[in-house]
Amino acid sequence: MISNIGIPGLILVLVIALIIFGPSKLPEVGRAFGRTLTEFKSAAKGLVSDDDKEEEKKPSLTAVKKEG
Repeated sequence: MISNIGIPGLILVLVIALIIFGPSKLPEVGRAFGRTLTEFKSAAKGLVSDDDKEEEKKPSLTAVKKEG
């Protein structure tokens, strides 16, 4: 749903944000949003890499043929 916004929708969102926060606060809000997004992405990558490490540590089970 969010991917269907388009250019006119983005302009509308920016105008509303400018009205709500004002021109002096808007850069601060943008920076805070960018930092939050960066932290979220790095945390998500950390979780994925932790899962990969756990899979590497687990020994693989193999079937053993018993003769006798």
